[in-house]
Formats: sequence, C-alpha cells, structure tokens
Amino acid sequence: MSRQEWLAEFAGTATLLMIVVGSGIMGEQLAHGNAAIALLANSLATGAGLYVLITLLGPISGAHFNPLVSLMMWWRGESSSVQLFAYIAAQITGAIIGVWLVHVMFDLPMLQVGIKPRAGAGQWLSEIIATTGLLVTILLGLRARADAIPALVGSYIMAAYWFTASTSFANPAVTIARALTTTFAGIRPADVPGFIAAQLVATALVLMAARWLRPSVANTA
Repeated sequence: MSRQEWLAEFAGTATLLMIVVGSGIMGEQLAHGNAAIALLANSLATGAGLYVLITLLGPISGAHFNPLVSLMMWWRGESSSVQLFAYIAAQITGAIIGVWLVHVMFDLPMLQVGIKPRAGAGQWLSEIIATTGLLVTILLGLRARADAIPALVGSYIMAAYWFTASTSFANPAVTIARALTTTFAGIRPADVPGFIAAQLVATALVLMAARWLRPSVANTA
C-alpha cells in the first residue's frame, strides 16, 4: 500500500465529514427551524460531495471512505490485511479530524460530545437497510457499470437520507465521528454501538449473499 492511497482515504473521509456536518450546520442555520429544508440541504450536499470525492480519489485508493467497504473489498480478495487495517485507521482518523475542522470553521468549540438520541429498533433496522443498500449498490454497480459508481453511491446516499429513519449513517467511521458533534448531524456516544452493530449485521448479510453479486467472467473480460 502506498502513502498516496493512505492519504487519499484520510483526506477523502475528512472531507466527507466536513461536508456532512458542515452542510448540516449551514442548513439548520438557514432553514430557521424547518428540519425538512435542513435535511434537504444536508442530503444534497452529501450526495454531490460523494460524487466528486469518489470520482477524483477512486483512481488512487478506490475511494472507500468507509471501513465496511474496505472490509468487503478485502473479503473479495482485492486488498491485503495490512491495507485493510491501514485504510480503517485512515478513515476513522480522517473522519474525526473532519468534524473538528468544521467546528473551527463555524466558530464552535472544537471538542464536543454528541447529544442527539438515535436509538431503538427502528433506528437499528434503518441502519441495516441503509448499509445493505449501500454495499449492494457498490457490488451491483461494479458488475453493471463501474464508471457509474460515483453517481450511484452519491444518489443512493442522498435518497437514503430520506427513506431511512436513521438518515443512513451506513459507515462506522462516520458514526464514530458524528458522536463528536452536538450539531444537526450528531449522535449520542451511547447510541454508537447499536448503529455499528447494525451496520456489521448488514455487512455480514451482504457478504453471505455476495456470490450472486460477483461480476461474471463475461462481464469482467
């Protein structure tokens, strides 16, 4: 694994969290209490940001920005164990720093602890569905049209903000980092384990079914 790959995962995940948390802050400030408008701004910014980040950094690192995506690629034999753990470290570190940078940009205390409750069966089921959808989108996208992955992932996440009760975290690094902000995108630290457990359940389900989603020899030739 090259230094460029590690830096791409670090910088990409940091930027993703700046987009997610920063657009949440800006949306909430400009919406004047209208949560629907704030969420719309948040989802549009996140979807557009993902498209840009995956397009630009995909050729360098694969643009995972998500420990679950890295785990799935490792399971598929597309990366080594060393690369898997290095990517996860880059993603979690980048996500946390991204949140801190947003706080500084908006003149907020840099160090915060999330206060927004996100717990219960509905939230956990939402994370299972959101994460399953994300991973399946990537797998089927690789099979059908790999060059469309940036648009597919950005569009899916933008939609999943709206059709899941949890607003689709679908990413352990994002979940951990969002526990470090009291803003619109935050989550209580106590609720993080439930979210990550749900995300891991979804990943296990997708990996068990992955033999039907693998690209065929004809499609990869």
